[in-house]
Amino acid sequence: MGHLVSISGSSTIIGAEPPATVRAPEIEPGVGCNFDSYLLIPDNTLDDRIAAAKDRLGEDVVILGHHYQRDEVIKFADFRGDSLKLSFQASEAYSRYIVFCGVHFMAEGADILRRQHQIVVLPDLNAGCSMADMADIGQVEACWNELASVVDTRMIVPVSYMNSTAAIKAFTGEHRGSICTSSNSAAVMKWAFETSERVLFFPMNILAVTPAIAWAFRWNK
Repeated sequence: MGHLVSISGSSTIIGAEPPATVRAPEIEPGVGCNFDSYLLIPDNTLDDRIAAAKDRLGEDVVILGHHYQRDEVIKFADFRGDSLKLSFQASEAYSRYIVFCGVHFMAEGADILRRQHQIVVLPDLNAGCSMADMADIGQVEACWNELASVVDTRMIVPVSYMNSTAAIKAFTGEHRGSICTSSNSAAVMKWAFETSERVLFFPMNILAVTPAIAWAFRWNK
């Protein structure tokens, strides 16, 4: 990791007081972004600047637009779709810069799959996902250590939903687990229960119950 960059000189930590004025470095005299006021101006006033920047960078940039983005953003996207599909498409492109119009875990996914020469840009490093925030790596590691005190963790398989941080995905892989999506969750749960006696699922419990029921219905009816 380490290739997620912000359009500002420094990222703003959630909960911290942002500086009064944040300006992007001027590439040309008089061409900069005042982030104090840009949210107050109509979206279409930025269209020409975005189009010009995209034209100037040409094939050096690919813009990914998640389904959830507004029309004002999605119209500039080279690829549109869900986060995993977009990450694969970006990694197959030649472009040096991958601008991911989405949330943090999506950009991390693109950063995992990117080619060596590619750099992933997340316009707002504070753009988060409430589901991904339901479990952080500290909580997961603490849970694993508590489980280790009462059961043999070799008999536990961790499964994480795609909406999770890169740190949790790495933890899952290190402990012989798997990452699942909505479309393959039942198959992953089937594999997990065939592999081990117990499954530790995160970040959200309802996402574990639903595929487990689907798996039980599909393969044990």
